[in-house]
Amino acid sequence: MTVHREGFQTIGITALIFGILNVTSFYFLSECCPWLALIIFLVSLFFLLFIISFFRIPNRVLTIDDNKIICPADGKVVVIEETIDVEYFKDKRIQVSIFMSPANVHVNRNPMSGNVIYNQYHKGKYLVAWHPKSSTENERWSVVVENNHGTILYKQIAGALAKRICNYTHVGEQVKQCNEYGFIKFGSRVDILLPVGTKINVQLNEVVKGGVTVLASWS
Repeated sequence: MTVHREGFQTIGITALIFGILNVTSFYFLSECCPWLALIIFLVSLFFLLFIISFFRIPNRVLTIDDNKIICPADGKVVVIEETIDVEYFKDKRIQVSIFMSPANVHVNRNPMSGNVIYNQYHKGKYLVAWHPKSSTENERWSVVVENNHGTILYKQIAGALAKRICNYTHVGEQVKQCNEYGFIKFGSRVDILLPVGTKINVQLNEVVKGGVTVLASWS
């Protein structure tokens, strides 16, 4: 396991606060209230370890298959439905949404290899990530990739706690399946819009792994 580069600053600041807080706590409380100093230490240690864990990149055997569309994120499948895409395609698509809790790995990976033909950041609200309107009203970053099988859109969506979406792609770039393309800090959601008729390989409430679980198959 390694730590994502997006976490270096956050972890450093958290570790500094952890050190200052506990040095101060033990200096002033160790004699009169040792139990309180211990509680502060344990709570702050838990928070520090959580922050480190949030930015983890676990070692995985990634699924590479040109005939498959791979889950771009860890989390739980919360939506599988037909929808009208108003941003890019302007027609019916199958939407699959993956909710990422703060405990999930937050690295985002390309569902398939291909050429990036659209990349757009949208300012927006911070509704809870499972809210139906979060797909169109929240802060989000959309990417469209095409290859010889077809064209898909996937978007990173900020949630109530997510305040920063990182996206590393640009139009004209050739991306490779399962390579990292972004990161979302502190709880979020990823939507994938697929052509109608695409075979969906996941089910509602299924827990999936980014870069590993097969989301869908090309017909």
